[in-house]
Amino acid sequence: MTSTGEETRPTPARRLGPGGGVATGRVVIAVLFWLAVWQVASMAIAQDLLLVSPVDVLATLLTQVQTAPFWSSVAYSFVRIVGGFLLALGAGTLLAGLAGHSAVARTLLAPLVLVIKSVPVVSFIILVLIWASSGSLSVVISFLIALPVVYTNVLEGIDQRDAKLLEMAHVFRIPPWRRWRAIDVPAVLPYLQSGSRIAIGLAWKSGVAAEVIGLPQGSIGEQLYQSKIFLSTAELFSWTLVIVLLAFAFERAFLFALRVASDRVRDWGE
Repeated sequence: MTSTGEETRPTPARRLGPGGGVATGRVVIAVLFWLAVWQVASMAIAQDLLLVSPVDVLATLLTQVQTAPFWSSVAYSFVRIVGGFLLALGAGTLLAGLAGHSAVARTLLAPLVLVIKSVPVVSFIILVLIWASSGSLSVVISFLIALPVVYTNVLEGIDQRDAKLLEMAHVFRIPPWRRWRAIDVPAVLPYLQSGSRIAIGLAWKSGVAAEVIGLPQGSIGEQLYQSKIFLSTAELFSWTLVIVLLAFAFERAFLFALRVASDRVRDWGE
């Protein structure tokens, strides 16, 4: 959960054209390679209880997607975990903006962020279960785990703004809105993208873990726990695959929306 220098490093520019196609092809080949390794390992062990094959996992998933409880569980967890992340995104960005412009606010927020980053997830889960119902558990946990990542990365982006550009904007009395659009957004955006990638993954991992412990009815976490109780390895793997796909799809959709929004902000008024 701790934000490091790796986390605050700006996201490299997207590769477009033929280079991007080559990169995508390499990813596909790598995925197929590890699926083949998984299949061979499953055949070598020959114990579905220990390691089910990817073919069986896919067959189980295809059966699950045809049932209403599957989509109900997906919707239940998706809304809560994504909601927790979006709340963390808004709160973390606002708090970072406040800390970036006020030394007092930065000093006061530093211990709070440190505590949130350092406290084990399971401690937060137990506390939330004491204070609130299990239905709100994944929202709160996703929010708490994603918040310090967003805050730290956005604050780093604010600190890395070009001092000469800021001085020029002050000298020429450029309106705050134009300065924010021309200087702040381009400086902070790469850090926000990098932080969001990390925060989304942590939100999904911690949110589902909270559901496995709290067992809110109709959640993905409950389905994982039931798979473990009934020793259904295929269902356990299929639900895990669903979580990975949901996190990946949401990350791509969110980063795309973020790029579109930032482009419109920069273009507004030009």
